[in-house]
Amino acid sequence: MVVLILECVPPGLRGELTRWLLEPKTGVFVGRVSAMVRERLWTKACAEAEMGGCVMVHTCNSEQGFQIRCSGKTSRMVEDFEGLQLIRVP
Repeated sequence: MVVLILECVPPGLRGELTRWLLEPKTGVFVGRVSAMVRERLWTKACAEAEMGGCVMVHTCNSEQGFQIRCSGKTSRMVEDFEGLQLIRVP
């Protein structure tokens, strides 16, 4: 499972991501894709975000069962606390 959240990105990027993922709410994309497709979508989103930001949450084999990644200017920050990923609101 992949959740990709985009903030202040060009509309064209959102349009391209709808080819692979569903957009239940503006800027929030959800889907189930392979690891290779997930990595390519993340690379594309980060490269084309311009002044915006991207947050990706995907399943993985960890204590929490998921991993969080951030790129660009996002409204929240990910903090690593003894191996757990927590969200900090500045």
